Amino acid sequence: MKTHSSIRGKILYSSKQEARMNEERGREYFTLTTQSDGNMVMLAHCEIDDKPDVIRDVCMAMDKNAAPLDCSVRLSVGGKFEGTGWMHLGKNYAELETYNQRDGRISQRLELDEPCKWLQSHPIVGDGLLMKLFDLSKGPGKQRFDNMLLTSPDHRGATGPQYFRCGFSLVYVGDEEVTVGAGTFAARHFQVTDTAGELPQEHPPYDVWVTADDDYLFLKAGVAGYMQTHYELVELMKD
Repeated sequence: MKTHSSIRGKILYSSKQEARMNEERGREYFTLTTQSDGNMVMLAHCEIDDKPDVIRDVCMAMDKNAAPLDCSVRLSVGGKFEGTGWMHLGKNYAELETYNQRDGRISQRLELDEPCKWLQSHPIVGDGLLMKLFDLSKGPGKQRFDNMLLTSPDHRGATGPQYFRCGFSLVYVGDEEVTVGAGTFAARHFQVTDTAGELPQEHPPYDVWVTADDDYLFLKAGVAGYMQTHYELVELMKD
């Protein structure tokens, strides 16, 4: 008898720049598997066509609150191998073994004051799960999150993989009904803000819509500023 459940889907990446309006610029295929112990495993194959093109494969395990347990990332940039790494996160530490083109072999260990609540490994489907950090009982508004980790500070996740500390705020805008390629859903609208000073280059404003249930399944998102990118769930299958 099966004791787990899975959600599979495809996310389309497109441009909202005037010269490239609605042009496809990448895609992501993902599986989210919830096990009988409550932990989830996220598998994501991500393709960015914009030069230099990026191919990223991620396998990340997290608990029911989306706190990271372990993660592996492999990157190719410009059609060539860029880096690969494995991460493990304990109650008061985060360790990593990686190899990349710039730095060669790296062993990294960070001492943490508390368990890390989020590891941004850059799949777009993960941006939906990130919203689990927001305490909905406090209603709409802004909440701050510090001492988070990235596998790459690059906005495309095209470097490393290696640990990078960061912080940000999440804003819960409210509930909406959203129609995407995969259907019409009751949704929650969030924004990611306040990255200035946390990243080498500030991330433009980022709006994210997720399903209004315990899955926090990514539905769509848009990045403003110089990026002008759009992401949308176009295929969905549950079992």
